[in-house]
Amino acid sequence: MPRAGLTTARVVEEAESLADAVGLSNVSLVVIAARLDVRVPSLYKHVNGLDALHSLIEVRAKSQLGEAMARSAVGVASADAVDALALAYRAWARKFPGRYEATLAVPKPDDAASVAASERTVQVVFDALSGYGLEGDDAVDATRALRAALHGFVALEAAGGFALPHDVERSYLRLVGALKHSLAHWKTLS
Repeated sequence: MPRAGLTTARVVEEAESLADAVGLSNVSLVVIAARLDVRVPSLYKHVNGLDALHSLIEVRAKSQLGEAMARSAVGVASADAVDALALAYRAWARKFPGRYEATLAVPKPDDAASVAASERTVQVVFDALSGYGLEGDDAVDATRALRAALHGFVALEAAGGFALPHDVERSYLRLVGALKHSLAHWKTLS
């Protein structure tokens, strides 16, 4: 019989908290069980092992990031939408580093929840880019470029890769400015 009060959602929340504290790759069922004051076999009543737990974290993280970006871009378009998305993306990744790591997972084609969470998050970016008149392959290419640039900055920042004595915030805003400039001329790029 499952422990009273212990639910799948509670196990996932604890795993998310642990991932944010120590990194997604350091999440283990042993540590989660200890933090929840249960034995490891009790967790299997709620999650089907570590891989399944990682999948649950991935889906929730993608949904949470997508929601944060969508909220930031309500009522704005084009350059203002890109500014909003970029700021929300970085803020969320900094606040939830372990969960952010989970968002990088490629959606599993046989996992409908994983695919749906990924598609919803990508749609937020597509909607923002539509203000530039980008659709189809242009929207896909621009979304990849935007994600690559933002992720690269966030990952380098998290790893301490910006040690020069200059304002990191200014650098991020200039990166976003360069992206907006490129997006405004996207259809002319080869």
